[in-house]
Amino acid sequence: MRQIRAFVFSLLVIGLCAVIAGNFGPGAAARAASAAPAPSGPDDDLAAGLKTFTSLYRLVEENAAEKVNPDKAIYKGAIPGMLRTLDPHSSFFDPRDFQQLREDQRGSYYGVGMTIQPKDGRIVVVAPFTGSPSYKAGIRPGDVILEVNDKRTDGMTTAEVADLLKGPKGTPVQVVIAREGVDKPMTFNLVRGEIPRFSVQNAFWVKPGIAYVDVESFNEQTSRELEDAIKKLGESNIKGLVLDLRSNPGGLLNEGVAVAGRFLKRGQTVVSHRGRTSPEKPYQANNGSSSRDYPIVVMVDRYSASAAEIVAGALQDHDRAYIFGDNTFGKGLVQTVFPLSENTGLALTTAKYYTPSGRLIQRDYGSGSFYEYYYNRKDGLQKDTNDVKMTDSGRAVYGGNGIQPDEKFSFKYNKFQVELIRKGTFRDYLPKYFSGHDTKLATNWTPDNEMMNDFHKFLLSKNVQFTEAEFAENQEWVKVQLKREALITAVSLDESLRYAIETDPAVQKAVEVMPKARALLDSQKKQMVQLDKRSNRD
Repeated sequence: MRQIRAFVFSLLVIGLCAVIAGNFGPGAAARAASAAPAPSGPDDDLAAGLKTFTSLYRLVEENAAEKVNPDKAIYKGAIPGMLRTLDPHSSFFDPRDFQQLREDQRGSYYGVGMTIQPKDGRIVVVAPFTGSPSYKAGIRPGDVILEVNDKRTDGMTTAEVADLLKGPKGTPVQVVIAREGVDKPMTFNLVRGEIPRFSVQNAFWVKPGIAYVDVESFNEQTSRELEDAIKKLGESNIKGLVLDLRSNPGGLLNEGVAVAGRFLKRGQTVVSHRGRTSPEKPYQANNGSSSRDYPIVVMVDRYSASAAEIVAGALQDHDRAYIFGDNTFGKGLVQTVFPLSENTGLALTTAKYYTPSGRLIQRDYGSGSFYEYYYNRKDGLQKDTNDVKMTDSGRAVYGGNGIQPDEKFSFKYNKFQVELIRKGTFRDYLPKYFSGHDTKLATNWTPDNEMMNDFHKFLLSKNVQFTEAEFAENQEWVKVQLKREALITAVSLDESLRYAIETDPAVQKAVEVMPKARALLDSQKKQMVQLDKRSNRD
């Protein structure tokens, strides 16, 4: 532990001094030349910064009212504080966070395969992953995890319990749970396995000829998973594609380039980036093909970020897809991850990226707090008229504030719906329901009047505030949510997600606007033919 502290301390000092040197380096020394006995160089500033920080840390350590925890002070305080002077996306990863980052990038980890969350001071199963050890053993949503390998989970965080559940492949782990309607705790002896986290979670036909593909993130397997999914559907049968990038936080740049590139023509630019210490670097479509000429509707929202924005921006700039939804997050910064010793890492912003037309879509982060930047984004973001570019066919597109959709669409829940979702009523009700009902449901099962009346009583028992008129007006919506949650226990999480997509109003609307995507594609082809004719005459 002492070695870790020494390493992080040195990293922090070097970083702090780099910032200090930037603020008080040669330029500041020159301005103060008349008052200084001799000019100071970067090395002198570095030494001065090191001395200042060391003195400051010692003062805190010796005089603070509470004993200073060096790891907490450095890992959670000083280093993040230093990086916050740069931008919202530069970050330091302690050993646990760095391991999580690598798992996300690889798209797999070793464990039992379930999502968990805290509820009323306990750790509750949200859903087992289809085919995982927990799924095969019969663990259900709503099960409360009491013990893992004889360790009580009382007072533990979800991260701490997740760490207990993870481990080397093939090793045993015992999980004790409490279940609604079962008097005694239940013991499950599981064997850890490799848990794939597919970034292409859903790919199916939403209607004849119209394929739907959901890309949830960009890890090392994304382009391969996309290729496999489209091959399984049969690309020659696709008459239109809905590519869903909603809530996709991004990930690996190269995978975003590969995904966008497969829908473009070979050689077309996907994105380029340049930074203070790196020259401009363009990325081109190496796996593109002009034969893939079906229309595409790309779904985005305010949580589509980074690599997801690279894909949307490239397909929009080349008039290859119709962008549908809300303004994307607006992250135009590229991070390079530097692995460090002691299993730590640094994600440092080293460049900005630009769409094929030359747009920088980074949202402003200098006028408010980073919390506001991440969580309080304003609605109705205006286009940056100072950064206007043209698509291949001459349509105007704008930089700043993310990717602007070609057609805006946002679905908003009403007050009653928000209240039920916020209080987790569906997730809480289904374990109670299945404690007295068979978990095997008919293929065409839907909540009946008896279940609706029982759910109504459940809401009243939980002091959920609503009127009878609100319940009556939202009956169909309630039935959809109940079925969606029930399918996790009765069939699988995958089946629940598919049903949620099929009943999603935004997906249904995206299918409806497919003719607009076709019209855009046809218009682009005509204009490109005209441009070719003009260039040949010239």
